[in-house]
Amino acid sequence: MHLIETISSDRRSVLKGLAAAAAASLAAPAIAADGLPAPPTGPAAAIATDKAYWTAVKGLYAVTPDVVNLENGFWGIMAEPVRREFIRQSDMINYQNTYYARQRAGADFEVVRAKVAQAVGAAPEEIALTRGATEALQLLIGGYNRLKPGDSVLYADLDYDSMQYAMNALKARRGVDVVKFDVPEPATRQAVLDAYARAIEANPKTRLLLLTHVSHRTGFVMPIAEISRMAKAEGIDTIVDAAHSWGQIDFRVSDLEADFVGFNLHKWIGAPLGVGFLYIRKDRLAAIDRDMGDEDFAETDIRSRVHTGTVNFATVLTVPAALSLHQQIGAAAKQARLRHLRDYWVSRARGFKDIEILTPDEAGSYGAITSFRLAGKTSKADNEAIVAKLRDSHKVMTVRRAGVARGQCIRVTPALYTDEADLDRFVEALAVITGTKTG
Repeated sequence: MHLIETISSDRRSVLKGLAAAAAASLAAPAIAADGLPAPPTGPAAAIATDKAYWTAVKGLYAVTPDVVNLENGFWGIMAEPVRREFIRQSDMINYQNTYYARQRAGADFEVVRAKVAQAVGAAPEEIALTRGATEALQLLIGGYNRLKPGDSVLYADLDYDSMQYAMNALKARRGVDVVKFDVPEPATRQAVLDAYARAIEANPKTRLLLLTHVSHRTGFVMPIAEISRMAKAEGIDTIVDAAHSWGQIDFRVSDLEADFVGFNLHKWIGAPLGVGFLYIRKDRLAAIDRDMGDEDFAETDIRSRVHTGTVNFATVLTVPAALSLHQQIGAAAKQARLRHLRDYWVSRARGFKDIEILTPDEAGSYGAITSFRLAGKTSKADNEAIVAKLRDSHKVMTVRRAGVARGQCIRVTPALYTDEADLDRFVEALAVITGTKTG
């Protein structure tokens, strides 16, 4: 009887806690990291190298010690305060189930939407939540209705694969010509601007241009505002893929000068997997069709441009906690730290035997991500072998990237939990693999 009474008492305590969590929902302030010192101040270099502060930030993350993970471009793991909030929300959803979904989810999701809009510098009516940037951009590209047969659409080799597929599909869907061009390598800000200018001039019937703010292939940061202005002067709309940029680069949506943008929240903002949003400038909503003729929302409501079905409620409800931590650390501090980590390994590896660094050191043209290849090693097999050697012999995780015009490469992506010692290990491994050093 004693055991049964104990279990019953524990169960009552758990249920009481879940009921309280359900009642609180999003009423409480978003969770941040208790005990984290205030971010350092001063020049970017001083902020980026404040060892005590970034050690404290690293302590917010629980990561495997089995490998130095430099493949953080896939998604960003949740910091522990965010992970705990996700578990709390998951428990609440499981406890309240459809009662919560029918009674309160709509209002709570609107709170999340407003928080996201405020953080990115948009109005809530310009934001619709999605399951990620891929879904957001597919809806923007597929729903763009200002095309007619004979028009052209344009994209580059560094754009994301799924977005290239969506642009290609416009040939059958809208009767347009699809044009692809290559970004010059090595890329520089001016060379990229010149390449886009040539592509636009060579294709005078272009009406839609896909742009990627931060390339998932090389990490190059595109001068989006300048290209958007260039396109707009020729009557061309731009759809911007900001999947990798927000949270890695410090900016507001207005800085892009684009009317249509797709974002992730589970990469550099650190929300749980499966959440992002699309942005449509309020006076351009009519240019994007309702998603499959959605009738749940008015045609004048941006939410009619997304019809996902049932989503993971807990994922969406955890977004404010992720945003809170992002803001507590600070976008400018994150950008400075991530650029420092990138510079730390690139400055040591750039002189290694046969190494080609694909991303320039030019200010403003990179964030955390940089890719490299070894001279003559441009195939899938070549680069998979290097990735395997780094992982299996040196316990350093990277990833092969395809789609770059001059050959495949290897992407290196540190995160906020990465420190200089991790990068020392990577550089040492790279020295051995390139033959710069015996080992």
